Amino acid sequence: MLLRKAAICTGVLEPAARGSVLPLSVSLGKIMASGRIASRTTRADKRSIPGAAVGSRFRAAHASGGPWPALVKACFDQLTPLPPGATLGFLYVTDALAGDLANILAVLRERTRIANWVGSVGLGICSPGRETYECPGLTVMVAALPVDDFHVFSPVAGAQQDFSPEVRSWIARRRPSVGVVHADPRCTDIENAIASVSARSSAFLVGGVTSARRFPLQIAGRTAEGGISGVLLTQDIVVAAGLSQACSRIGPVHSITEARDNVVVAIDGRPALDVLKDEIGELLSRDMRKVPGRIFAGFPITDADSDEFLVRNLLAIDAERKRLAVRRTVATGDRILFCRRDPQNAVTDLKRMLHDIRQQSGCVPQAALYFSCVMRGANLFGPESQELGLVRAALGDIPLVGFFANGEISNSRLHEYTGALALFL
Repeated sequence: MLLRKAAICTGVLEPAARGSVLPLSVSLGKIMASGRIASRTTRADKRSIPGAAVGSRFRAAHASGGPWPALVKACFDQLTPLPPGATLGFLYVTDALAGDLANILAVLRERTRIANWVGSVGLGICSPGRETYECPGLTVMVAALPVDDFHVFSPVAGAQQDFSPEVRSWIARRRPSVGVVHADPRCTDIENAIASVSARSSAFLVGGVTSARRFPLQIAGRTAEGGISGVLLTQDIVVAAGLSQACSRIGPVHSITEARDNVVVAIDGRPALDVLKDEIGELLSRDMRKVPGRIFAGFPITDADSDEFLVRNLLAIDAERKRLAVRRTVATGDRILFCRRDPQNAVTDLKRMLHDIRQQSGCVPQAALYFSCVMRGANLFGPESQELGLVRAALGDIPLVGFFANGEISNSRLHEYTGALALFL
C-alpha cells in the first residue's frame, strides 16, 4: 500500500529537474511544446464571492470544521446561483469525511441536480489559497459543459481491464484529449494501469492517487474504489497542464549494471551504496538513518526532456551487501540518479511552472484543478497554506479544487513529490 501519512505541522544544489507545462491544443487535441491556446475567458463580476465568478462556466466552494450536513449546506450556498446548465461536479473531501462521502454526494446531487460527479478523498484538500488538513472539510466545483463533451468512467482495475463498451464507443466517437483521474493506492499494477488508461483513451491524464487512512474512496458518478476512475474531456474543452518538482538532482545520471526486482545491486560497475555515499557526501554518509525522507532515487524519462525524471523512495539500505531497495522494479541497463528533497527548490520550481503555464496559455484561466503530494503542502512549504497561496498569487482568485495525493498523475505516468496543475481556459 502506497499510503504515506502526512505529519501536519503548524548548501547550493544543481537546478532541479523541471516539470513540464503542457498546453493541449483545442484544434488537434495533442500535446504542444509551446505556443498560445485558444481563449475562452469570461468577465468576472465584482459581486462574485472568492473562487466563483458569476457568469463563468465554473463555480467553486469550500467549507470545513463542522458536521458534514452543515458543510454541504455552506458549500451549496456558496455555489448558488449555479452556472446556467451546470452538468459536471468535482468533489474532494478530507479523510475525516470519508465515511460520509456517499451521503455528501447524494445531497449535493439532489440539491444541484447535477448527475455527473468525480472526485476523491485526501489527507488534505485544496481550495483557492487554502489548504485543509486534519479536520472535516470538503471542496466542490461545478461546471457547465456540454454533456457530450465529457464522459465519466468507472474504475478500471488494471492494465488488463478495458473501459466499458459504452465508454469505448464514446471514445471512438468523441476522441478525448484530457482525462481527470483518481487512483486507488491498493491497485497492485498502478503504474501500468495509468499508462493503459492513457493509451486506450488517447488522453493526457492529470490527477492523483487517493490518500486516506481508512476509506480510499473515489467518486465516479457514485462512490467507488479499486483501479482508476475519472472523467474524459474532448478537445473542445481547452485545458493546459503543468507539473512542478520538489526534488533537486545531486549528481549525474548513472547506469544500473546489476539489479534484482526492486533491488539495485551495482551502479556503473560499483556497489550501489558506494555510489550513493559518494554523491550525498561524507557528513550524511556517517549516519544513513538520516537518508530516508531526504534522499531519493530518480529515473530519467526516456521520451521527455533530459532534465525530467520520476522520483521514487529508497525503501531500504543494505549496508552489509551495499545494495539499495527502491519503490520501482529495476533492470540492468536502466538509468538512475539521486536527488534531494529541497523546500527552496520546490518554491522556485512551482513559481516557474505557474509563470510558464500562464505565459503559454495566453489568457486568464476560468478554473483550475491542483493535485499535490501529501509530503508537500504544510510538510514542505510551511504552514498557513503557503503552497496554495503561491498558486493563488499566480492564477488569481479563480475557482480551484483538488487534494493532497498519495502520488500524482501527469500524462501517462505516476509521479511523487510533485504538484500537478490543470487549467480550464
